[in-house]
Amino acid sequence: MSFSEKREQFLVLLDEVGSVSAAARELGVNRNTAYGWARRAGKRFVRRARPDARRSEFLRLRESGLTRRDAAARVGIHERTARDWDHGVRKSRNSRFYPDGRRVNYTTGEVTMESMTSPPLLVPEQIGSRLLSLQEREKIADLRRLGWSLRAIGRDLGRAASTIKRELDARSVDDRYLPHSAHRDAAAKRARPKLAKLAQPGRLRDYVSARLSEQWSPEQISGVLSRDHADDESMQVSTETIYQAIYVQARGGLKREITAALRTGRARRRPHRSPEHRTSRFVDPMVMISERPAEVEDRAVPGHWEGDLIVGAGNQSAIVTLVERSTRYVMLGHLPTGDHTAETVRDVLVQLIGTLPEHLRGSLTWDQGAEMAAHKAFRIATGVPVYFCDPASPWQRGSNENTNGLLRQYFPKGTDLSVYGPEDLEHVAQKLNGRPRKTLGWDTPAERLLQLD
Repeated sequence: MSFSEKREQFLVLLDEVGSVSAAARELGVNRNTAYGWARRAGKRFVRRARPDARRSEFLRLRESGLTRRDAAARVGIHERTARDWDHGVRKSRNSRFYPDGRRVNYTTGEVTMESMTSPPLLVPEQIGSRLLSLQEREKIADLRRLGWSLRAIGRDLGRAASTIKRELDARSVDDRYLPHSAHRDAAAKRARPKLAKLAQPGRLRDYVSARLSEQWSPEQISGVLSRDHADDESMQVSTETIYQAIYVQARGGLKREITAALRTGRARRRPHRSPEHRTSRFVDPMVMISERPAEVEDRAVPGHWEGDLIVGAGNQSAIVTLVERSTRYVMLGHLPTGDHTAETVRDVLVQLIGTLPEHLRGSLTWDQGAEMAAHKAFRIATGVPVYFCDPASPWQRGSNENTNGLLRQYFPKGTDLSVYGPEDLEHVAQKLNGRPRKTLGWDTPAERLLQLD
């Protein structure tokens, strides 16, 4: 069957079944292709939204008493999506639809009210999983007329007395509480979409745009505006609002090229993950430095080592460095041809640790560099546990960091380290181990190590 024949057959079948997806499925046509055929043929169709099981589960969890954050984490959605679901907001294409009939266009920021051009929308009896329902409001009105106290009404509804008081204070007219009017008012005031502050032309947007062009950070701009315009609300803006105007299309207002002036130079936001949500650095689970025994921390027991690499020009060569925490004794490992992959570093470390007596094989502390991806294999081969520092925390292996600085006297930055052989490394290690150290009472690391035998 030719392409044109299949399209004609599809259009005929579409008239019969009334569903693009069903017609495409029966003929074995790609759904997107089928929608294109229907659109060009002038056929009217409605894309039916698939029920979101996660939304139903989220609302069920909220009704059971879970917090928004916990419920969002349970069903695997972002907290902003969870907030929208809590507020009854629905999204479709480039618009957000609110329970009171408002529609906010993502692209233009335009707010329209469906009820302005059509009969008023019926407000659902339950406008939010945690908010008062129409039935509850009717009961509040009935019990209040009977003279019940706020606490008694709250107990009957399973609500706090403060919730009942706020409801009566906010929505009573001339000391009369009308439940249906109160329910419509709650639905209308629940969501307040409005044009973003920096989406509107004026002095504020011009000021922010000019300062961003001068490479000020959003925090600096917000701080100076708060100081210089403390009495002018229209000339104040938060740091987050500036970022949203740059990054978020729905809340935009600043030109996209402004992103080039930001220090990061990013055109999109990069979310920050909390430590418990970060992806593990390696396939094999790491044992963090917080779990390291206390005897390692106080340097009272010898045999615990800190390790790292010093790298050469263009990260093309490297040397393994090990420092014993109590004596500051240094060992250097030669990496053949400058290769510092995880497997090569593992083999060199196994060889270095293998030269040590049993009582000096306590533990190894390393940063989270990719060269330690084979840490489990190293531990199995040597019996030495490996502890990992927290990200961006070089002070947690301070002895090694200090030693690496001393080694740069012999291996300057920007040089090719692959030209140094095992004999060269042994010579440099002996020099460092023969230097008296103030922290050792002017003993040398070599002398302290000999005292351990």
